[in-house]
Amino acid sequence: MIRFLPGILAMAAIVVASNVLVQFTVATWLTWGAFTYPLAFLVTDVMNRVHGAAAARRVVLAGFVTGVVWSLIAAGMDATTLRIAIASGAAFLVAQMVDVQVFDTLRGGRWWRAPLVSTLLGSALDTVLFFGIAFAAVLPADTNTGWANEAVPLLGAGPLSPLWVSLALADWMVKLGLAILALVPFRIIVRNLLGHRAES
Repeated sequence: MIRFLPGILAMAAIVVASNVLVQFTVATWLTWGAFTYPLAFLVTDVMNRVHGAAAARRVVLAGFVTGVVWSLIAAGMDATTLRIAIASGAAFLVAQMVDVQVFDTLRGGRWWRAPLVSTLLGSALDTVLFFGIAFAAVLPADTNTGWANEAVPLLGAGPLSPLWVSLALADWMVKLGLAILALVPFRIIVRNLLGHRAES
């Protein structure tokens, strides 16, 4: 388990950072969390390629537990909310486990196919689950989430919808772009870790 520690720590740090940063906008429709969370898929996919699906699941679970504990501590210090911590935890666990399974299913194909497809599917699932649980009006709002239900034109030009829907769409588009960009560090890291055994 010691050899998985860097992956576990990276996962936990990404979950906590994303929980906090999702509360702060960097542009009209984006939060800072949109740029940190996709790194979790890179960590999962590297662990999956290098150590296999079982090891990747262990890293996801250990990172999940550590991240949730840290997030609950942060919630107690008003750095985030319990609702956001729950949303992040649920979305993270489901999306990462789907990523692991899809990656493992596609691992025999071209080197880029498994990380790209698994990350795209996992990212879409994560976006729907996180924003739905964290901000949808069906759950009680609080001072850190109530603002997200303000009615605004969708992405500034479409029909009126809650602000969180525009945030979710913009977040998903960033994740799509980062999924493609992450192929470069994925390839470099895997080649360095596996050496001549790296898949072509």
